[in-house]
Amino acid sequence: MTINKVKALWAEGKPVLHGWLSIGNPFTAEIMSAQGYDAISIDIQHGALDYSSALPMFQAMRASGVTIGARVPWLDPAIIMKVLDAGAMNVICPMINTAEQAAEFVSYMRYPPHGQRSFGPTRAGIAMPGYGPAMNSEILALAMIETAEGVANLEAIAATPGLDGIYVGPADLTLGTQEGRLPPGFDREEPEMIELIQRIAKVCQKNGIKACLHCGTPEYAARAIGWGYSLTTVSGDSRLLAGAAAASVKCFRDLTGNVTKPEATGGTY
Repeated sequence: MTINKVKALWAEGKPVLHGWLSIGNPFTAEIMSAQGYDAISIDIQHGALDYSSALPMFQAMRASGVTIGARVPWLDPAIIMKVLDAGAMNVICPMINTAEQAAEFVSYMRYPPHGQRSFGPTRAGIAMPGYGPAMNSEILALAMIETAEGVANLEAIAATPGLDGIYVGPADLTLGTQEGRLPPGFDREEPEMIELIQRIAKVCQKNGIKACLHCGTPEYAARAIGWGYSLTTVSGDSRLLAGAAAASVKCFRDLTGNVTKPEATGGTY
């Protein structure tokens, strides 16, 4: 049976470095999966892709051995079960606001008698020999708390049987709790947001589940590990591409900005 390497790292007390894919392209996914991440998730919620793009991305990442996951668009059993059947080992579900929603999410993740997942692991059954109900213990269910209602129900959500962790998206958490006073974004430095992010980690620890945080930089992700987070996402394909391209262009502009253009010397070119 396939073992979830994220769970294995956690069992050893090690943090998980998590990557993020928003570009619907198998080659981009293959490149990212070869860079040494412990796990990578495909963003079907906000990414420029859908399930038909995600499936070949899963296939492209298989050779790397990275643990593959997905963020689904919503609390919808159809897409949750479909990404599991495609081979996702970790599923992140957005906008979980109550313990009832968290329990519903968990039920879609597991085969009976622990849930109501339908059997039909089309790709998983091929790519993961022995795939079946025993995978109930290997699949990770990660709920996102992003709203004031979710924060108000934090303790109850974290106590949901079968929930493996809470995944924090700082942008929506800021929008959802600060009434528009603060702009969305990663790597929060406001004292009230740091306090909230740290409180989520403490509640997770209290309930024996894992806290996960989406970060923009490795420096902030390292700080989050110190706060008790067990998985940190360090940026993603689109932002990394944009950042590297911008840095390259800036370097060229800086180096050549004061260079006089050569005069034409005549002749045919």
